[in-house]
Amino acid sequence: MHADVQNLFIRIQMLSYAHQDDLTVRDIQPVLEERGYRVGEREVKQELENLTQENFLTPHDDMFSLTGAGIEELQEIQSMLGVLYEDVVKNPAHVTARASS
Repeated sequence: MHADVQNLFIRIQMLSYAHQDDLTVRDIQPVLEERGYRVGEREVKQELENLTQENFLTPHDDMFSLTGAGIEELQEIQSMLGVLYEDVVKNPAHVTARASS
């Protein structure tokens, strides 16, 4: 998977996990690795910092919590993932046929 695409997926995963519980680099990195992402501590920290700069996460000590803006972003992502799932996974032939007509 291309690095840019992987980073988007990692960001989505982080927002989802932060909706369930606060994140730490130490806790989230092995979870991401179990999901098949090739990611080191530096990359995890960078994505957490990016999400913080965008006001989706807020830091406290070594933990990160989801903000109101982060919850809204996650809800929008979940909605689009439903559409993406329908188009790419569930009915890919239907989309291809529609696009070529």
